[in-house]
Amino acid sequence: MLEFKFKLLIFGNGGVGKTTLVNRYLTGLFAPGILTIGVDFHIKAVDIEGKKVTLQIWDFAGEERFRFLLPSYAKGANGAIFMFDITRYASLTSVNEWLDVFRKSLIEGEEVPMIIVGGKLDLNERRTVSQIEARNISSEFQFHDYLECSAKTGENVEEIFNKIARSMMQRAGFI
Repeated sequence: MLEFKFKLLIFGNGGVGKTTLVNRYLTGLFAPGILTIGVDFHIKAVDIEGKKVTLQIWDFAGEERFRFLLPSYAKGANGAIFMFDITRYASLTSVNEWLDVFRKSLIEGEEVPMIIVGGKLDLNERRTVSQIEARNISSEFQFHDYLECSAKTGENVEEIFNKIARSMMQRAGFI
């Protein structure tokens, strides 16, 4: 079986649920309230259309004081997830700042698949970001897709990582 490795970044403001999402994906468990200091690194092997894919997931802390780390760690990234909290409007409006920092790591003219993820779908009744507005931002900043999820319930967690893995495989010409 052919084996492929991809470097995947996940970034966004602090407290939006990045680490909780990654932990839910890796373990199947909901473990809230974990604060990332700097950057965390995880590995998960998945099967995409009969091909073994190893995802190297780089989870970046969202606090401003750690943002300077993103460009150096992001070099060589094959894909990215920008995550925001559907109950915190400001976490979506920071997308431009995050993309500016991320794009500094790319070779000029290089494009990598990126998706935007709205987290905390289980708190839908407290939503401050409409799906329409998030989709508009996704389109404006040329994300490949927009999804919403809940790390608490597990809704769409697998789908997020499968979609970005497929996008990276397609960009690399492997599917």
